[in-house]
Amino acid sequence: MSEAKASDSPCGLRVLVTAGAAGIGRAIADTLAEHGARIHVCDISDEALANCRREQPAFTATRADVADPAQVVALFEQAEAQLGGLDVLVNNAGIAGPTAAVDEISIDDWQQAVNVNLNGQFYCAKLAAPQLRASRGRMINMSSVAGRLGYAFRTPYAATKWAIVGLTQSLAKELGPDGVRVNAILPGIVEGPRIEGVIAARAKATDVDYPTMERQYLDRISLRRMVTAQDVANMALFLCSPAGANISGQSLSVCGNVETL
Repeated sequence: MSEAKASDSPCGLRVLVTAGAAGIGRAIADTLAEHGARIHVCDISDEALANCRREQPAFTATRADVADPAQVVALFEQAEAQLGGLDVLVNNAGIAGPTAAVDEISIDDWQQAVNVNLNGQFYCAKLAAPQLRASRGRMINMSSVAGRLGYAFRTPYAATKWAIVGLTQSLAKELGPDGVRVNAILPGIVEGPRIEGVIAARAKATDVDYPTMERQYLDRISLRRMVTAQDVANMALFLCSPAGANISGQSLSVCGNVETL
């Protein structure tokens, strides 16, 4: 039986969280920091970064758009300078994309969803891989329950989230022999302003009122409730802990069992 290494504990882990200054990314960053991890975040929101720096002065941060390969290079240079290496990449950055019928989705909106949600994760994985091999680290890619279910009127989002599952499984096979664990988290309907905007857009697209559409969303969840950003962060903590030492190549839903979208 192999001996556990010090790096198998969240304490002391060097962690990069993309889109980590707010929302799910911030919850993950805060939770790992509470367990002793050192955190570097990136975000595109100056306001979110300022709030994060004020509330978490131990975090280091970079303003970066993961859809831009040059900005991702700069991000990794700054993260390495601050952390001295990398044990965990949390590939969290993503956008909701348009809500519309496929024939009404613009090429620009489609491309933006692909650039941020999928290409951004590839750019980060590409630069993280050498450092994670060196540390026998972990990669956590944020997908969605839309990465296992079809999602009418949300085609760009669902397509990118399915692709992230394929990216995750491929990288788990590729990096596993070097001791790197790669998993995807599939959040369900997460409480907060983002899902409120999605529900409002879906209600408008299908010509129903907001309460009716919200009820439709909840009725498709076995537990009949949304999840929280903290629920998702707890899964990330598990994957970074000794309890997750033999979990790799998996797509782990945190959703209350969303049955359909």
